[in-house]
Amino acid sequence: MANNKSAEKRDRKAKIARRRNVANRKTLKVASKKFQAVLAAGDKGAIREAYNAFSSVADKSAKKGAISKNAASRYKSRASLKVATLVAAK
Repeated sequence: MANNKSAEKRDRKAKIARRRNVANRKTLKVASKKFQAVLAAGDKGAIREAYNAFSSVADKSAKKGAISKNAASRYKSRASLKVATLVAAK
């Protein structure tokens, strides 16, 4: 429990930031699952669109501070490898 006014305010701000970060990470998770579903379907045009959408969401989450810049880069790199292997295989 907070012992003074500034600690109470910091606690309120931390709770708000946590909710915002959880929502941003949830958005990223949903985009990732949509991307995985499109990969499973195997349509080349849809794969490119899904990758671009996923990449955009990852960058936005990093920009907002929900995930680190390196984490966003890692997610995008792994996704692009999957795209490259599927496109090259077909």
